[in-house]
Amino acid sequence: QVQLVESGGGLVQAGGSLRLSCAASGRTFSSYTMYWFRQAPGKEREFVAAIGPSGGNTYYADSVKGRFTISRENAENTVVLQMTNLKPEDTAVYYCAAELGALLYVKIPARMDYWGKGTHVTVSV
Repeated sequence: QVQLVESGGGLVQAGGSLRLSCAASGRTFSSYTMYWFRQAPGKEREFVAAIGPSGGNTYYADSVKGRFTISRENAENTVVLQMTNLKPEDTAVYYCAAELGALLYVKIPARMDYWGKGTHVTVSV
């Protein structure tokens, strides 16, 4: 069983930065590929970024590539999403998720084994 708790959301002006963190419980964190998804009001949940169990492989949505960076620290059971040059269209609830096994470069929410409850990010004009 893995529990995920996101933090770091908030209100920021366009062009600004935020750092989201996801703290995971459990002793098997390093066995999971970790993901960030987001969901804007009235829209479907969409993939943002993923990082493989060892941290060596990453994968980004085209919409955030070059602006967001995902990283993890297995010794601390944390995964971080550093977001820069934020845009109003980045406004959403951001969710941390975990899938057991290697990074498979698929981005289907239904595949995730565990989810956090989300953290709100609002980017103002």
